[in-house]
Amino acid sequence: MTARRVRLGLALLAGLSLLLTGCSAGTGTSTATAAPSRTAATAAPAPSAVTTPSRASGLPVVREAELPPEARETLALIRAGGPFPYARDGVVFSNFERILPRRERGHYHEYTVRTPGERDRGARRIVTGGDGERYYTDDHYESFREVVADGAR
Repeated sequence: MTARRVRLGLALLAGLSLLLTGCSAGTGTSTATAAPSRTAATAAPAPSAVTTPSRASGLPVVREAELPPEARETLALIRAGGPFPYARDGVVFSNFERILPRRERGHYHEYTVRTPGERDRGARRIVTGGDGERYYTDDHYESFREVVADGAR
């Protein structure tokens, strides 16, 4: 059983427990602000004090300059329109995790951020939206930070 299935099962059990006890699930605020554990291979530079949620998504933000160099390279490729090193770069991101703001199918697209030392695509991604928004995940969609231009908040 994969870790993702285990987490899904635990989430379903927690939801069922809340329903049975009559408790509210909360106010809809995101718990994705907790810092994920990282290995040395995937550790990004620690963001400065940029944890203010963005107005658009409610997610924590990270300045582009604070992203790992490989993520900045991926953003440059996206701006240039490619060419992309991975066949799945640019595919539709379905937002099954429902962490990003809900949009119609096809709004989001994902791109691989190379992870030094990984033989496969690794866990890091940039997800772009049709309105120009950009998100970064270094834990394969468990959490996201909205990427803001340098100097923006």
